[in-house]
Amino acid sequence: MNSSRPYLVRALYEWIVDNDCTPHILVNAEYPAVQVPQGFASDGQIVLNISPNAVRGLQMENDAVSFEGRFGGVAHSLYVPTAAILGIYARENGQGMVFELEPPIADDEEDDVEPDDDGPPDGGQPPRPSGRPSLKVVK
Repeated sequence: MNSSRPYLVRALYEWIVDNDCTPHILVNAEYPAVQVPQGFASDGQIVLNISPNAVRGLQMENDAVSFEGRFGGVAHSLYVPTAAILGIYARENGQGMVFELEPPIADDEEDDVEPDDDGPPDGGQPPRPSGRPSLKVVK
């Protein structure tokens, strides 16, 4: 199943903008393939203002967020893999969502896993997940 992170980031971005607030994303600046201006990150993280009036060419795809922004008056092209986004929130009130850190995906891992043709064990009943659900309450 695909990660829900890009869908949640897009939905929260739209919600924040619709409420006349300023969307910011918290990014793991040390994540592989992240392209952000050097010298602006602190403790391996950077907060980016992605409001419509602060960036140009914002693209929010399933694999990454990319746009052009200005830092110290100098234009930069930024590229943030979706897995490097640690959170999205409104600057004015802090409402939004924080995500768990995702480990980088190795290039040699297979993306497509073939399902078994045998079907589920035990008379057609799918196996039940063990443990508790991993959903969290976000205020």
